[in-house]
Amino acid sequence: MLIKERLFTPGPVPLPPQVIKALGQQIIHHRTPEFTQIFNDVRQKLQKLLKTERDVIMFASSGTGAMEASVLNFFKKKDKVLVINAGKFGQRWKELGTTFELNVIDYQIEWGKTYSKEKIEEIVKENPDIKGIFVQQSETSTTTYHDVKFLGEISKKLDDCLLVVDGITSVGVYEVYPEEIGIDVLVTGSQKALMLPPGLAVLYFSEKAEKRLSTSDIPKYYFDVAKEAKKQENGQTAYTPAINLIIALNESLNLILDEGLPQLAKRHEIMAEATREAVKEIGLKLLSESPANSATGVYAPEGINADDLRKQLLKIGFRVAGGQDHLKGKIFRIAHMGYFDFNDVIQVIAGLELALAKVGYPVELGKGVKKAQEIILKNI
Repeated sequence: MLIKERLFTPGPVPLPPQVIKALGQQIIHHRTPEFTQIFNDVRQKLQKLLKTERDVIMFASSGTGAMEASVLNFFKKKDKVLVINAGKFGQRWKELGTTFELNVIDYQIEWGKTYSKEKIEEIVKENPDIKGIFVQQSETSTTTYHDVKFLGEISKKLDDCLLVVDGITSVGVYEVYPEEIGIDVLVTGSQKALMLPPGLAVLYFSEKAEKRLSTSDIPKYYFDVAKEAKKQENGQTAYTPAINLIIALNESLNLILDEGLPQLAKRHEIMAEATREAVKEIGLKLLSESPANSATGVYAPEGINADDLRKQLLKIGFRVAGGQDHLKGKIFRIAHMGYFDFNDVIQVIAGLELALAKVGYPVELGKGVKKAQEIILKNI
């Protein structure tokens, strides 16, 4: 039996035809006027995406590379920093901070919950010398959204504090304008809402953050932001770039900017709401109390292993993600960021209903699909 696999994982995500075409071209050399023109075009489009006139730099790496660059370049050893540790990738901020000898205040939060504003204010009051606040805007492991605007307001009140945001599953899903929000360092990666394969990281840094570049005492070589910024101003990179990914990013940014950032954010909001309401209509429970618009985390029904349910979904053509760490076997995650539309949501809910029926859950076929359709109809 022919089964067409449909990718609903929160990275990598499906690729638009324009991106696939760009990736399939013969490679060009990067030390050429041809590549410099493309590279400069991409940089300008990234500025439009983030609504900034400041340089936005790229690394040939995963998003974690840009996270590491955020620690290496804008902080000194023993700097006191606050980490919002609410999932697998919040834990990564903590690990990066401790690896490079920062003094980490580890604010641990139950997975699926967001931070308490009162707790943040309490921590900051007790630690007015905090030099950085690290957070995920959209925590992929828990499909949870964190309000970074409030954290931006908090960091501005401190004497010399940078707000560092992992936007890897928020840039391209929400309107993320760092200068309006108060973000000092923002990172993202190619394989999420930018609709590319893995391998390209993007980093924005504010004027306030730029002043830290000359004072950092943490050793760095490849992830040297000052070195890269100087080279990239002239349309080149310090080291070999991800050539075809940058060419393909030119195409995906065209799609994003042509749609319009408010419209893009609204599409993701509708897809997320339709997915969440559909799974609740089926009788399933959401993981997050503050759900993100990039992906939806769902608890498997009582007595059913989430990974068994995922296997059934894959048999009928839908690949969704599982839980990480202590959530493994308990939840599954459905992505709806990037190259997805409303029909994709309807399809995956229909597939979920079939898979649930196969594992013995008493689902009423079409009930979740109908709810998703109602949400979509109300909003288009």
